[in-house]
Amino acid sequence: MDKSFEPASCEARLYAGWEASGAFAAQPDRDAEPYTIMIPPPNVTGSLHVGHALTMTLQDILVRFRRMQGRDVLWQPGTDHAGIATQMVVERLLDKEGVSRKELGRETFLSRVWQWKAESGGNITRQLRRLGASPDWARERFTMDEGLSVAVREVFVRLFEEGLIYQDKRLVNWDTALQTAISDLEVESRDVKGHMWYIRYPVEGDEEIIVATTRPETMLADTAVAVHPENETYKHLIGKIVTLPLTGRKIPVVADEYADPEKGTGAVKITPAHDFNDFEVGKRHGLEMPSMLDKQGRITLAELGEMPDFVRSLDGLDRFAARKLIVAELEAQELLVEVKPHPHMVPYGDRSGTVIEPFLTTQWYCNAHVLAQPAIKAVEEGRINFVPKQWENTFFAWMRDIQPWCISRQLWWGHRIPAWYDEAGKVYVARDEAAAQAQAGDGVALTQDEDVLDTWFSSALWPFSTLGWPEQTDELKTYYPTDTLVTGFDIIFFWVARMMMMGLHFMGDVPFRTIYIHGLVRDEKGQKMSKSKGNVLDPLTLIDEYGADALRYSVAAAAGQGRDVKLGAKIVETNRGFITKIWNAARFLEMNGVKPNPDFKPENAKLPLCRWVLARANEAINAATAGLDAYRPNDYAGACYRFAWGDVCDWFIELAKPGFASEDAAEIRDTAAYVLGVLLRLMHPLIPYVTEALWDHFGYGAACSLISAPWPTPVVVQDEAQALEATNWLIALISEIRSIRSEMNVPPSLKSPVLLQDASPQTLARAEQNFEAISRLARASEIGPLDGPVPKNAAQAVLGEATIILPLEGLIDLEAEKKRLAAALAKAESELKKVQAKLGNADFTSRAPEAILEEHREREQSFGNEVTRLSAALSRLA
Repeated sequence: MDKSFEPASCEARLYAGWEASGAFAAQPDRDAEPYTIMIPPPNVTGSLHVGHALTMTLQDILVRFRRMQGRDVLWQPGTDHAGIATQMVVERLLDKEGVSRKELGRETFLSRVWQWKAESGGNITRQLRRLGASPDWARERFTMDEGLSVAVREVFVRLFEEGLIYQDKRLVNWDTALQTAISDLEVESRDVKGHMWYIRYPVEGDEEIIVATTRPETMLADTAVAVHPENETYKHLIGKIVTLPLTGRKIPVVADEYADPEKGTGAVKITPAHDFNDFEVGKRHGLEMPSMLDKQGRITLAELGEMPDFVRSLDGLDRFAARKLIVAELEAQELLVEVKPHPHMVPYGDRSGTVIEPFLTTQWYCNAHVLAQPAIKAVEEGRINFVPKQWENTFFAWMRDIQPWCISRQLWWGHRIPAWYDEAGKVYVARDEAAAQAQAGDGVALTQDEDVLDTWFSSALWPFSTLGWPEQTDELKTYYPTDTLVTGFDIIFFWVARMMMMGLHFMGDVPFRTIYIHGLVRDEKGQKMSKSKGNVLDPLTLIDEYGADALRYSVAAAAGQGRDVKLGAKIVETNRGFITKIWNAARFLEMNGVKPNPDFKPENAKLPLCRWVLARANEAINAATAGLDAYRPNDYAGACYRFAWGDVCDWFIELAKPGFASEDAAEIRDTAAYVLGVLLRLMHPLIPYVTEALWDHFGYGAACSLISAPWPTPVVVQDEAQALEATNWLIALISEIRSIRSEMNVPPSLKSPVLLQDASPQTLARAEQNFEAISRLARASEIGPLDGPVPKNAAQAVLGEATIILPLEGLIDLEAEKKRLAAALAKAESELKKVQAKLGNADFTSRAPEAILEEHREREQSFGNEVTRLSAALSRLA
């Protein structure tokens, strides 16, 4: 074996070997229970980021585990056409050529997008291979494949025919730069140091009402002022008429519970066409809904009627330029009462970076309320389970109050809406233009709707469209419903819920049985990663530096249920040490003649150490399997770590070293080879490259065959309980002696006697029988019973019925050691008090970000552990 494991030299070779062997491929003809995971399709524009590294690693662990269990695994890969993102990428390329999308025209532009997709759109899938992901690449799909496009049109037409898709004029998130409606997920709320303007609105009868607003320019389209019906200050004004400043328009004062008496002045201006809450108030009171902004975010008077000269002068101005002029005019007319600094959240387009406007426009909608009911029921009845379960509450809260889903986008790249209009504006929805023409009749000129569908519409069909629907394919029968969906919480509503709605409606069954929701990847301090903080990690850089296995292990080991994942280069570097440890252990075994023996039967093992390590392997198998079955990757990784580093490397190999040159060598070698084989299979889903490299090198099977090897199962071990008890005692004894020596700063070069007080004859016999190991691993010069009183200046620890005594006279300066320990204890207690005081301060805990609180909790635990350890060390010297 090479002296060290070099990921760069073997990852590409092993991956190519797996792929060539057909190991990734689903086998629907095989008589095996299917197991299906649908990849959350990454954007075709994307490149591998740490979020992908987490979710794809977790999925790959599950599919490799189920493959090894003998299931017929389909991990369905593919990419999303990512409407806005892709259109922007290509438009930026065109900008460099000095040509615009509109100059090219729709067809030429779309051909350029397809060209870009062919040349650059496969980046993310190539990068997933670097991570070791093992989906069935032969089945890779794209949301605008012809087959998926057929499914999209079929769903649209059927839902339209059922009255569940319709056109309506409602408020949407409008991006004035991209000039399209966007989804809530594409809106980024930012903290802005803005202002609150207090404006005087005259009321009939020489009264006035003061309203407060962060957007004074929208007052041009106010159609009411609302007050709470129980607000004593304004109750008498309900039903009266207000003169809208600057415009002269007469608007009513309405009673509505939306007006919070504790907020602002208690009176709110109602602009139904420019605020989502105001829109609902407007519907409740039958108010007019004129718009005062156009699609570019400029003032428009088209729906405002006759306006005074000042307002007419604003026509065509940018919204923010108009704001300044409006505020100045209000001040000039003595209608501006005051202006206060007011930090608040402002919605921005995550791609365009422009302020998003609520905009009243006619769009296509899907009746999400009707489609949501079967999905809610499926979760209530346990046909779909969320892991962790608390995400059900988030799901229910949103689904039970679900709003109509705006499914149209004003883009060119995407699934074009299958609707055609005649010259009178009548709409014909059909699967293709010929069918629409048939509906309209011969000779009727038709024009197709310019808009495309929201990207989430096509990805909502992913679990069945990728399997051939609307054709009733064998794949559809075999792999639907899928088993597990692995995804982040941020797209529960946008993707997960919509797949549930569409799957239940069109397939009559749930799209998946388990939804495993993982957390976010944060930096080592628990802070959210962002370019502005400079703490964003590139997983490809980490793979180049430390290998894919170290990255995979790092994210899985930190992925506790309901917790975010802390990740940093130092963490990955540290975990590379674990990969190295496994490699070095295997190398040591090879140097000592260990190789697989197909005739070895673990149930025949006789040596206590061999039976112990086989029993520990059984425990590791059970713990690892339970962790994976319960979607607890950190428990699985922990079980693997404890078995590999603790049981095999630290104890079995160390205790077995003399045995390799004894008459017991054959059984020790055979057991070591067997246990190494178990370890490699157990850890393969987690760290596939190093395990496959070792599997191949030792000749456990054909090249690149570990991926298809059976998952290990527990074996019968002779007198398992007795073997565990005897060796666990020896390990505990050595560990206690090591702890005492470490805490007391006994130099490793000095051996010390070990005395056992009140030890049973069995304990003394065990100590004598294992003296070689105790002497070598615990630096004991002798071990035996205590005769007479406990020596002065000795350290003590209890193990079972016996007290372990280490005489330290002459080995260390006891008084200096007591002072050192006391000083260290005082310092640890002081630090613990400081951090506890902070955590007990309500002002600090209410203001500090969660990442800082988490850091303080970890420090509290760390100092607490240190206090316990040092207190125990001092008590040993008492």
